[in-house]
Amino acid sequence: MLHAVILAGGSGTRFWPASRRLRPKQLLELGRPGSGSLLAETVERIQPLCPPERVLVATGEHLLAATRAALPRVPAEGFLGEPAARNTAPCIAWAASVAARRDPDAVVMVLPSDQVVGDRAAYLAALERAVRTAEAGPVTTVGIAPHRPDTGYGYIELGDELGGGAWRVRRFVEKPTRERAEEYLASGRFVWNAGMFFFRAQVLLEAVRRHLPEIAAGIEDIAAAEPAGPVEAARVLHEVFPRLPSVSIDHGLMECLEELAVVPASFGWSDLGSWQSAWEHAGRDASGNAAPAGTVLVDASDNLVARFGGSARTVALVGVSGLCVVETEDALLVLPQERAQDVRLVVEALRASGRDDLT
Repeated sequence: MLHAVILAGGSGTRFWPASRRLRPKQLLELGRPGSGSLLAETVERIQPLCPPERVLVATGEHLLAATRAALPRVPAEGFLGEPAARNTAPCIAWAASVAARRDPDAVVMVLPSDQVVGDRAAYLAALERAVRTAEAGPVTTVGIAPHRPDTGYGYIELGDELGGGAWRVRRFVEKPTRERAEEYLASGRFVWNAGMFFFRAQVLLEAVRRHLPEIAAGIEDIAAAEPAGPVEAARVLHEVFPRLPSVSIDHGLMECLEELAVVPASFGWSDLGSWQSAWEHAGRDASGNAAPAGTVLVDASDNLVARFGGSARTVALVGVSGLCVVETEDALLVLPQERAQDVRLVVEALRASGRDDLT
């Protein structure tokens, strides 16, 4: 049966002041209005393929309470609390081990919790193609057909066509220069790496044993402690997991596999990497402004105004364009959209000055 692993451990510093240590990006409502958090929308979106009882949510231990509250339909045993941040390879291996214990023939899809999808039907169709490819043997990923020479994403080069909408992966490519990204776009042989992975659980675990033996040994120790009960299982988890190598699934495993497939797709995807991308996917008025009701806009265009936490003050913009204005109960951010990636500098400055209450 198909199981889903949702990666929900990110900090989302580029969405400050709305995103905080205990309320990261995936717990914010940044997608469709009224759809709930990005995390809740992710789980709801895949229900035609995978119901909540076959969902595993991997998150930081300090986020377990908030994550559970965001997903009331996911059973308690569906949450994996990482006692330390060790990147994606250890948590995916842990989740694959849990899925394999529950179902030795499990097929697993690993999905980020903080992405936006415009065309759900095309999204589900792409996931189904990737699942069928993974069932046949190779670890599979979904690549997004690029529509611009973006330098903010990693790329995947397509190899030979495998059939069923899948292609052999020739290589992974790091975030390119603008010139190289233009070459990739023109070639038609590259897709964006969206961080989605599909595999038979046993295939993935065997690959981890071969390429990441230290992680494999640790995960096996964690699994072996489960029958001893929750107290002993928690003790072993807290002892073993923080010692595992911190490595991404891309670098630690995917780039090492001899057999790896990719399903190219297009379904209105965005990883929502900044407030600017939130503006791009928001509903906008005739002047390009995305703002809540009651905002006063005079000779203003292409601005984002966002409120979080019940703030009720009236925001007025006069004679400005291309701004991001984000308000919470205790902070206000104003910056031009082209500087949206620099929000992390604010977080760094606050931490350096000891203002942990704001991060």
